[in-house]
Amino acid sequence: MGGWAIAVHGGAGVDPNLPKERQEEAKRLLTRCLHIGISALRSNLPAIDVVELVVRELETDPLFNSGRGSALTEKGTVEMEASIMDGPKRRCGAVSGLTTVKNPVSLARLVMDKTPHSYLAFAGAEEFARKQGVELVDNDYFITEDNVGMLKLAKEANSILFDYRIPTLGTCGGGAAMESPIQMNGLPISVYAPETVGCVVVDKEGRCAAATSTGGLMNKMTGRIGDSPLIGSGTYACDLVGVSCTGEGEAIIRSTLAREVAAVMEYKGLSLHEAVDYVIKYRLDEGKAGLIAVSKNGEVACGFNTTGMFRGCATEDGFMEVGVW
Repeated sequence: MGGWAIAVHGGAGVDPNLPKERQEEAKRLLTRCLHIGISALRSNLPAIDVVELVVRELETDPLFNSGRGSALTEKGTVEMEASIMDGPKRRCGAVSGLTTVKNPVSLARLVMDKTPHSYLAFAGAEEFARKQGVELVDNDYFITEDNVGMLKLAKEANSILFDYRIPTLGTCGGGAAMESPIQMNGLPISVYAPETVGCVVVDKEGRCAAATSTGGLMNKMTGRIGDSPLIGSGTYACDLVGVSCTGEGEAIIRSTLAREVAAVMEYKGLSLHEAVDYVIKYRLDEGKAGLIAVSKNGEVACGFNTTGMFRGCATEDGFMEVGVW
């Protein structure tokens, strides 16, 4: 075994004009989460416990798009989703349509541990949460002033905002709308990916795990489900690798991006870094996305075809890196 490794992300798709203060704020949060994960790994917590612990921290902080600070639906409410997967036996749990659960990733863990199912959504997931006694809050807890403003911009533009903190109208800072927006299922939308959060870990026993959590797209249709709760698309872990994805959800879903990393490692014999590069280059078509991954051998990798991706990683041998671009 190559020792433990951990990676975290706060979303792919970063405004090239992102203020330095915002970049540093994101780096501080990612660094804090890495240290939480490192401490847990040094205390011999299994990988599955570490990914849950780290994603809970990301959900609690309003900086990124998960838990508190989630993007708003077209109705101005929050609908959150998350998934978690334990590599050794490919056990998994996922949830969607959450409106009151403070930490969606932990409810996904309970779906994995306490039910015969892999995925619960909307009213059924909320009922399960109440029965399990998880912490519930009013929907208003998740809504921030920034998000209310971004929803207003999205409605004025009659569009979905990918990175809901980046205005694409000419009304803010004199910026103009992008001339060649990417498309989602053939419909034009703005170009930046949402700040989904995720964590992947391999512990010193070589066990891989992954978890992903998000509020989705700003101004999304009520009931829309993205890639984050879909096992094999936004999240995947097996005996070889753990993967968490972020970006254009519909493209990630079509390509089953997270599973594809494991597949090319297994069937093409690629290394972790080769596999990540391969799927980003050849499996996204025209979609924009990124991912983080760890292998059972203690390797860590990330890849993205967006301007940047909020990310951080560390390994047992002392390597640690946090980046945006």
